[in-house]
Amino acid sequence: MKKKAMILDEGAIRRAITRISHEILEKNKGIDNLVLIGIHTRGIPIANRIAKQIEKIEGKAPMIGELDITLYRDDLSTIAKLPVLNGTKIDFDINDKKVILVDDVLYTGRTVRAALDALLDLGRPEFIQLMILVDRGHRELPIRADYVGKNVPTSQREIVKVNLKEIDGKDFVAIYEKNE
Repeated sequence: MKKKAMILDEGAIRRAITRISHEILEKNKGIDNLVLIGIHTRGIPIANRIAKQIEKIEGKAPMIGELDITLYRDDLSTIAKLPVLNGTKIDFDINDKKVILVDDVLYTGRTVRAALDALLDLGRPEFIQLMILVDRGHRELPIRADYVGKNVPTSQREIVKVNLKEIDGKDFVAIYEKNE
């Protein structure tokens, strides 16, 4: 894979998180009944960063949960014989909560569909909103994000890779081109 372009550096990611945190607060009129649920793997640190930013603004952070969608994927049989389960960790009731589902990249929409199925098995939220760091297009399902860090039109031959300090040691988002 060849690196084609850097689309977000550390500062741009920080600014996107700050802007989105303000948008979430404005749209939801504060944090009453608001919870953030990060999709494994990179949605979790993004959700944590948003919660910290919201706490700076509001003086209180929303609750955070972790969602493992592995068993809800429609391509489970094609990705691994023995899938690795990271475990869902949501230590609160999601019934009647304003849920912000958080992930790194929105592509086909299939990950979000799986996440919605997993969430609805846990309860009935008041509503679910979607926060995405990078929306790259090419949807296969009718899903759109409520909060987007950056829209990046891509080709099918490209891959968008999000790197976060908590997992990868450094913050940046880049586009790579698949080798033929």
